[in-house]
Amino acid sequence: MPLTVRVDVKTERLIQWLARKRGRSKSEVIRDAIDILAKRAQEQEKAERPYEAVRDLIGSVRGGPSNLSERTGDRFQKMLRDRLRRG
Repeated sequence: MPLTVRVDVKTERLIQWLARKRGRSKSEVIRDAIDILAKRAQEQEKAERPYEAVRDLIGSVRGGPSNLSERTGDRFQKMLRDRLRRG
């Protein structure tokens, strides 16, 4: 299927250089470049998002104190102060 693409002079020269270097037509060079770009996009979509990497660790936990999320800032400050005193 014919498709017309307009490119600047620099890009045209680059396409011509690649075609000569690889012994291929300009159309083949452009098709190859699009194919590479599409494969990269597909790989990025498949790449694991941060959530996916730890999803098995996220959730409810049974056991332990029920108030672990209360006043965590206060507890953290106390922990830091205790460490500074010891070290």
